[in-house]
Amino acid sequence: MLRSVRSRRRAGTLLAALLLALSSLAGPAAPAAAAVTPVSVFGAWHCSNDACLWGTVRGAAEFDSQNHWLINRGDGRPSVNLVVLSFVNPLRLLNQTTDAGNINGVPRGMTQEIVNYFTARGIRVMFSIGGITYTGDWDTALAQNGTLLGQRAAAVATQFGVGIEIDYEQNTGPNLTQLQNFISAYRAVHPYNAAGTDPAARLTIDVAAGDRWLIDINRKASADWLRTDAPVLDFANAMVSARQPSAATAQSNWQEHIDGKSQYSPPVPPLAPAKFTGGLYIAEGSKVRPECTNYGTSVTKALAPYVQTAAPNGAGTTSGMLGFMFWAAERPSTRGIGTAPPNTCEGGVGAGAQALGVPVPLPALRQS
Repeated sequence: MLRSVRSRRRAGTLLAALLLALSSLAGPAAPAAAAVTPVSVFGAWHCSNDACLWGTVRGAAEFDSQNHWLINRGDGRPSVNLVVLSFVNPLRLLNQTTDAGNINGVPRGMTQEIVNYFTARGIRVMFSIGGITYTGDWDTALAQNGTLLGQRAAAVATQFGVGIEIDYEQNTGPNLTQLQNFISAYRAVHPYNAAGTDPAARLTIDVAAGDRWLIDINRKASADWLRTDAPVLDFANAMVSARQPSAATAQSNWQEHIDGKSQYSPPVPPLAPAKFTGGLYIAEGSKVRPECTNYGTSVTKALAPYVQTAAPNGAGTTSGMLGFMFWAAERPSTRGIGTAPPNTCEGGVGAGAQALGVPVPLPALRQS
């Protein structure tokens, strides 16, 4: 009996060794599949037909003739679920300027009719305050009265039923104290709305493509305004870089936000993937990008797996960025190619919206 037990033990030991050897030959166990989170935000900045001035009133029929692809990708559904009309001059808004191009600081082309053109199709609309051209005017307006500027932005949001985007591109010494006053004043009128049911409560900010430009703004936004435990702003847009990046370069830039920059002094903290989108060009200079015309060969398609699975690394708990933003609809430059006919974007942005199952209207956004 004892010999039999020993024999069985020896056989068991040999079997275990054999199984271990076979498992080593088979290689390491496959990693667990990354959690896939569907894209929530799929939007476009819009520059009207005059290089982002929005200086003239446009009728709905004429506007539709140049922008129909945004509301119909070919199957009757919109190509995007968010449009950001760009730009409002912050100093003119503060001063309530009425002149040839503005009424009470709002560009004359940003009318209720244009807002309704999009919202009637379930597309959320925001007004962007700033842009690189108006960086100095942001500085001046904030120095004069950041609180009043925030109140006037909130009044515009109420009047038109839109959200507001902060596009303050000051790379050196931004006035963060007064920008905080702007945000606090806006939130006093339109409190943070996690459900996303109040369009005027949507308040976002633009940050750099990665963490190596607009460092002070990136740091402040990640540390204080985009936290998942105490959110102040809804989300950030990682803006386009100087030119259309490769998929690898864009991913590297966006990963910088997720990782933060601990080596900086003071450090830039990590940003939750659920708190930002990534920006790409649809038309750039004299080139119409596949982002506009051919989703199958686009950087958007190449990046979609990363955008839907990017894992948090110090902030947030859910995988996946919020989605994509595209620069820019219609005519962002007086000399470059835009997205008006014949260069419309049903085959790029529209096909991408279909392939990714982009929801319209914009859903409630993840909070973690």
